[in-house]
Parts: sequence; C-alpha cells; structure tokens
Amino acid sequence: MGGTNDVFSQLVDLVDRLRGETGCPWDREQTHETLKPYLLEEAHEVIEALEEGSDERLKDELGDVLFQVLFHAQIAKEEGRFTIDDVLRDNLKKMRRRHPHVFGAERVSGPREVLVNWEQIKRQESPDGRAGSLLDGVPKGLSALLRAHRIQDKVSRVGFDWNDPQDVMRKVEEELQELSAARRGNEGIAIREELGDLLFAIVNLARLLNVNPEDALKRSTDKFIARFKQIEESLRERGSSAEAATLEEMEQLWNLIKGEEQRRKSTPGEQ
Repeated sequence: MGGTNDVFSQLVDLVDRLRGETGCPWDREQTHETLKPYLLEEAHEVIEALEEGSDERLKDELGDVLFQVLFHAQIAKEEGRFTIDDVLRDNLKKMRRRHPHVFGAERVSGPREVLVNWEQIKRQESPDGRAGSLLDGVPKGLSALLRAHRIQDKVSRVGFDWNDPQDVMRKVEEELQELSAARRGNEGIAIREELGDLLFAIVNLARLLNVNPEDALKRSTDKFIARFKQIEESLRERGSSAEAATLEEMEQLWNLIKGEEQRRKSTPGEQ
C-alpha cells in the first residue's frame, strides 16, 4: 500500500488527466469562476458532516474539498501561473512563519497570545511591506452573522472588547429602544440601520457567551422547520392545511408541540 505522498500524487495525476485532451468534457470546460459554487458547496457539506459526527461522511467530504483545491491549482498550472507544489510550498512557509513559538525561539503564555502574534505577523505580510488593518482578510463573502463574529473576534484580540456579557445585554436593550424609536418615526433607513446595530450587538453577546451565532441561528431555524412540519401534519390529519387554517389554530398546535418537546426534555430516560 502506498504512502500519503503516493496517493496525493495519484490524485494530482487524475485531475491532470481529467483536464487533458482525452479527459472528461465537463471537467475540461471548467474555470475558476464556474467552480466557485462547488467549492462553497463542498465546504458546507464538510460542516454538515462535522455536525452529524459521521467519520465516514467527513472523510468523503474532506476529499471533495481537496479535489476542488487540486482542480483550481491544475487550471492555474495550465495557464502558467502556479502549481499545486507552489501552493503547498507557500503554505508551509507561511505556517512556519506564523508559529515562531513552535519553529523559532519565541515563547507564548497561551492561546490568546498566539492569536495576537498571528494577527501581527499576518499584517506584516502585506505585499508592499506596510502593516495593513487588523480587519483585512475577513472575507466579504461570509454570511453577515459569521462576518460580524469574525470582526468582533479580531478586535477583541487587541483588547477592544466588552468585559462582561451583562454589559452587552444592556447594549442590546439600548439598541432595541433605538429601533423602537425609529419605528415610531417611520424612518425606513433608520429602521434598517438600528436593526443592523441590534443584530451586531446580539452577535457580540453570543461571542461573549461562547456561542457561535451562525450555529445558534441555524439550530433555531431547523427547530422552527421541524415544528412547522408537525403543524402541517396535524392539520392534514384533521382534513385541513396551513393555507386553510387560522393563525389561532396554528398557534395552538405550535404551543402543543413546544410543550411536548419540553415534557420530553424534562422526562429522564425518554428520547
């Protein structure tokens, strides 16, 4: 059985063949642009596999992400820009450079200092030699919740942060009051701005409570979907539907479903 290097080389050769003259017509016509949705999709599938706790699926999805990396590198190689070896070599140098406490003489007191040093080193890596902003490098393509979380996390590393979640709770209440004032004035732009400030404050609260806001909202959304589907099923059993039911009927079913969930949680040994 071949080692890791042998298997990796085989996969690189496979991508090269798929893109070759006798390869796959679909693979040959792909570009960096057309592949973008697939890279994003595969990354999300890795996250789903992690949430499921399935090693088999995680192994499969990680392979798909790796394949996307090799695909992009192959296109760049064909255009004479760089190769997968360049990608690996540059990443190896970067990781060594950003871990001076492992590959150098520097000493750190703990994980927080590692993050602070990481940001300082990253800012010094600007192509023109000038230190960029601490917030450079946070992708604009992230979801709004995750981007806000990353921004807040970065500035917290240099001490620009709240000390107590209770302080953020008061900030949330303040932003809610400002939103209410904007609503009373029926100011469309102000409403949007104040709602954004409220969401930003809630993300800050989630961070200080060590909760990933993206994950929390995803779980709440999934919970809502599951409950609403139960409402639809209950209505069908009654010969009705969500379209035909009144709000009062659906709210009654919602409360029954929610109550049953709480009962199951409070009953030891019941699944």
